[in-house]
Amino acid sequence: MGVLLEVSLPDEITRTENEKGRIEMSIAEHPIITPSMARQHTLTPGQVAEMFNVNPKTVARWASTGLLPSIRTPGGHRRFREADVVELLNR
Repeated sequence: MGVLLEVSLPDEITRTENEKGRIEMSIAEHPIITPSMARQHTLTPGQVAEMFNVNPKTVARWASTGLLPSIRTPGGHRRFREADVVELLNR
């Protein structure tokens, strides 16, 4: 069983429990974003590198130079929006 942590959230973020007892977070005036929804729309540097047949370090360089926008996870890892990757593929 997991560990329960009590954290304070900014006012614009709400925390609710769904019918299955899972915790969901939402930002005011936005739909509830579940962890599975967030994961299905982002890619890791390795996944992007496979799509372009390049090294993951090259993908990190693209992010650093602004060629490919990235998101940072709370742990500091890069993630790339699927839409941004597809746009770059179609250039």
